Amino acid sequence: MDELLSVAEMYRADALTMAGGVPGPVLMEAAGAAVVRAVCERWAPHPTVVLCGPGNNGGDGFVIARLLLEAGWPVRLALLGSRSALRGDAAVAAGRWTGPVEAADPWLLEGNPLVIDALFGAGLARPLDGMAKEVVEAMAGRTVVAVDVPSGLHGDSGQVMGVAPQAALTVTFFRRKPGHLLLPGRALCGEVVVADIGIPDTVLDAIAPQILVNGPDLWRQRYPWPRLDAHKYARGHAVVLGGARMTGAARLSARGALRAGAGLVTVACPPDSVPIYAVGSPSLIVTDVADGAAFEALLADPRKNAVLLGPGAGVGADTRGHALAALGAGKACVLDADALTSFAESPDDLLDRLNARCLLTPHEGEFARVFPDIAAQEGGKLTRARAAAARCSAVVLLKGADTVVAAPDGRAVINANAPADLATAGSGDVLAGIALGLIAQGMDTFDAACAAVWLHGEAANAFGPGLIAEDLPDALPGVLRRLKAGAR
Repeated sequence: MDELLSVAEMYRADALTMAGGVPGPVLMEAAGAAVVRAVCERWAPHPTVVLCGPGNNGGDGFVIARLLLEAGWPVRLALLGSRSALRGDAAVAAGRWTGPVEAADPWLLEGNPLVIDALFGAGLARPLDGMAKEVVEAMAGRTVVAVDVPSGLHGDSGQVMGVAPQAALTVTFFRRKPGHLLLPGRALCGEVVVADIGIPDTVLDAIAPQILVNGPDLWRQRYPWPRLDAHKYARGHAVVLGGARMTGAARLSARGALRAGAGLVTVACPPDSVPIYAVGSPSLIVTDVADGAAFEALLADPRKNAVLLGPGAGVGADTRGHALAALGAGKACVLDADALTSFAESPDDLLDRLNARCLLTPHEGEFARVFPDIAAQEGGKLTRARAAAARCSAVVLLKGADTVVAAPDGRAVINANAPADLATAGSGDVLAGIALGLIAQGMDTFDAACAAVWLHGEAANAFGPGLIAEDLPDALPGVLRRLKAGAR
């Protein structure tokens, strides 16, 4: 289940299922039963308060309360709003509840009951206020089971609409939504269970979702494993632009490219820095480039097919010139760090020259420098990354614990395997190098970006606590062995 459905797409999945002959109340009963199963698998009967909202999420809550009561649980049901105002399937579910309906109020949560949060689903359109906000705030410190998403969390962006509770468990239906993986939503959802409620997979053919969870199933069949008759030039010749001062960044990138399988990796650096790079690794080729003309001459070799610019390169005219030279030479380019910041005063000079063979790997600060208008828009990380990719006609890898990779055609993935240990200096340089190595071997840019992010996270997971950036390239072989075994 790699597909992620937006709120609108999930509404459509429901509608298509009902149009196919499954009544809405049947889906609601299945949803409530799925939550009850998940609760009973994790907790013994315990005083429970089911908080119901005014829409279909509240209808799920009525089903949950009824089924828990039938299973012997002590249950109280509280409704935000009037029972007479419920409509459609929610009204049907409420009609099957024969117990008392109390008014939702924070005092109901005194005594530390288990809280079933069925107030609001993923499509909440405005920040919570009034009694809804007070009730959600009262969930703090309680054990909360969220139905679909924690109330106040938007399903598309993972952003909090005013306030949202910390859930121990979230039960959602058919497919996850982007907000289950994007921060802060991912942290607030706790354990996420995806329940089958009778929506057939065939509805995905009509929806054609473009947002996926990143993982090997998406790109493993196109991974550039070496062929028996391959030689080093057949595996690509990657070039890393090395700076004069922050030499460690380019060296980390170059080692990442080597471990990712590039046949040759050249570091192009100022003449005075050649000894520093030369002693770093005997596997690297080190070439001095005294100026822009020398860099252009280096790129004239058609075998040098992919270039990384940015890590430790320095911010300024020289880096801008080198980036434009690489783009002008028709090379596949990975642009990171200083190569992006160097265009902060005139981002269109860069963006208008990009194409689908280019990969941008900004963190949030660099993204704001290159895409200031998009960065100022609301809608969350996924929306911003997709808008940026469409704007520049290149692949955008917006880094973070919830990295998003977006293609110009609207496809996007959210990565979910990155551990907190990756928050260390130089880890992004290794990531850019891994992507470079895959692109140099001929992997499609979007696939390469997705694979690089996942491999980067798996390498960090394999190493564990105490990770520093230098550990990542050397952890890659073990990850690749497991990946290759899975491909077989």
